[in-house]
Parts: sequence; structure tokens; C-alpha cells
Amino acid sequence: MIIGGLQKLTLLDFPGYVACTVFTEGCNFRCPFCHNALLVVEEKKEFDDKMSEEDFFEFLDKRKGKLDGVCVSGGEPLVQPDIKNFIRKIKDKGFLVKVDTNGSFPERLKELIEDNLVDFVAMDIKSSPDKYSDLCGLSNPPIEKVRQSVALLLEGKVKYEFRTTVVEELHEAGDFEEVGNWIAGAPRYFLQKYEETEEVIGDKSKMHEPSQKKLDEIMKVVRKYVPQAKIRGEE
Repeated sequence: MIIGGLQKLTLLDFPGYVACTVFTEGCNFRCPFCHNALLVVEEKKEFDDKMSEEDFFEFLDKRKGKLDGVCVSGGEPLVQPDIKNFIRKIKDKGFLVKVDTNGSFPERLKELIEDNLVDFVAMDIKSSPDKYSDLCGLSNPPIEKVRQSVALLLEGKVKYEFRTTVVEELHEAGDFEEVGNWIAGAPRYFLQKYEETEEVIGDKSKMHEPSQKKLDEIMKVVRKYVPQAKIRGEE
């Protein structure tokens, strides 16, 4: 497992639990607004917090009884070929596991769910399917794979949430009619405000935090399909 960093304590990333967050390197998407560019883009990989798998599990051993769970984030964790064994080792130590994913590896996600290796999944919905190319930075995005992951989570075999990071210049309320149809019936859906930072993949001068007006317009659309949808931080 290629580990790019570790947040030793989080009260936010794993709803209802005290956890740590381990960041895996690498991603098959190139979302312009990604704030983890150091974990994604090869030429930007200057992370000082890299650690070995051995060191990570030594850390977990010392946190038994203090942490409830581990958030496995990235990058895109499921791009790692050994992700299943890595998560199994975490579970074997008695920790709950949350996985963050872009949904482009439904087969690996299904294995984790069927083998009871994941307790919570947070899946990003970038935008409506027709905008995925621009939003994930790929000319031929794996939209059918993403659809499969959405359908898999909607089966309700594991706790989950969908979430969308909203950028003022990249999202319009009209995009979310199709998003809403896509995820209708989900128990949790969050809009997350894009936070302006130096470490993004795209041109930061062309991306800004969404206005409250835009968020309200989007939420009005979304709540027709997911009535309990919320803006992250305003729960």
C-alpha cells in the first residue's frame, strides 16, 4: 500500500466516531478542484508525511481503545490493487473502516461490501453525467462504472453518503436535476463548499467558493429527490 499521509485524529471524517484518516497516493481522476494534488499528480508528489505500511499499523496498535475507526481516503483508495488486504488488516485489529471513493471501481467496492470489510462509504458525485468529463479531468470518464457504484450503494447493504464539492464556476443548479434523479432515495447527500487553496490541480484563479445563492439554488433542486440533503458544515 502506498501511503501518502496520516491525519492522526479526526472527529469529522467518520460520522459519529473518533477516527484517524490515512491518505493513499494515486488517483485515476484529475478533478481540477482537487485539494489533494500532492497525492494525485506525479510531479507534485512532495508529501513529507509518507509512511510505511508497517509504521501505520504500529500507530494503530498504539491507538487501540482510543480510536473507533479508520478513514481510508486519497487520492482514490480503490485504485490500489492491494486495498482489500490493507483494509482487512485494519478490520482484524478491531477498527471500523470508512472508505472515500469516486465510484469508478464498483467491482472492488462490491467485494469490500460483500466481505463486510467496510462500515461506511462516502462517494463523490462530481456533477451530472454529461459534465463528468470536465469535472474529473478525463476525455472519456468511466461514467458507467460510476453508475454501477451508485446503484450498488443504493441497495443499502452498507451505510453510505453521496457528496458533491460545489465550485462557483463549475456547477449550475440545473445540473442537479439529473444528479437528483441519479441518487434519489439516498439517506444522506451533502453539498460541500469548494475551499480555495494553493494546492489544486487546475487553475485556482478560475475556481472560487460557491456563493450562498448558488448553494441555495442547488439545494432547492436536490431536496426534491433527497429531502434530507444538507450543506456540509450546516448540519
